[in-house]
Amino acid sequence: MFYSPLEQFQILPLLSFGVGLFDFSITNAMITTCVGLSFFCFVYYCLSAYGLSCFPTRWQLVLESLYLSTAGLVWDSVGKQGQKYFPFLFVIFSFILISNVSGLVPYSFTITSHLIQTMVLALTVFIGVMIICASKHGFHMLSLFLPGGTSMVLAFLLVPIEIVSYVFKPLSLAVRLFANMMAGHTLLKVIAGFAWAMMGSGGLLLVAHIVPLAVLVILFGLELAVALIQAYVFTILSCIYINDAIVLH
Repeated sequence: MFYSPLEQFQILPLLSFGVGLFDFSITNAMITTCVGLSFFCFVYYCLSAYGLSCFPTRWQLVLESLYLSTAGLVWDSVGKQGQKYFPFLFVIFSFILISNVSGLVPYSFTITSHLIQTMVLALTVFIGVMIICASKHGFHMLSLFLPGGTSMVLAFLLVPIEIVSYVFKPLSLAVRLFANMMAGHTLLKVIAGFAWAMMGSGGLLLVAHIVPLAVLVILFGLELAVALIQAYVFTILSCIYINDAIVLH
């Protein structure tokens, strides 16, 4: 089990504590999440406390780029009506990005590689979208499941299909993020284990282990890009769902 590439996804209790049927244990997933969010909040606090410079530092440049990219994404996808939802979407984007990137740090934990975590994020967006739609359109929101101009005969076929597709939106949102993170990290562990085994064998394999090691470096860079892309995809799909709820499309 020690050499299993899936071992990195185990949630391990570091401090067990429970009351009755409730488990309040401190796990590696909780520690990784708290450290990542604390680091992000610390950087933002430092920038806000000491002011922004006209000549931005590296951290300021990175954070401004993330902020402006998310703001532009919300404006392009939702428009002026969606600006009130920008703080929520920016937090979602930042949280997913931090969770994805922090998982690439050795001996850390990737919380977005667990379906339960990504499902909670997806359901948060989905429930929020339903609340927005209900508050703006009331019972007229049910027209989402019946396109305009549909005959009564086709309605019996289209309505169940639309309901199923609508319900599966959060599932697809969660599975997409979970599958990409888990597959990428598993591949990294497999290649790393292969390189380590070759290095431990000695002889000619000791020299040849440079090949999988080089592949590992390339895959690591690719996984960094995937971490950013998946956070972007999750956010843009959330924007699209919010826009659909606003315009009832």
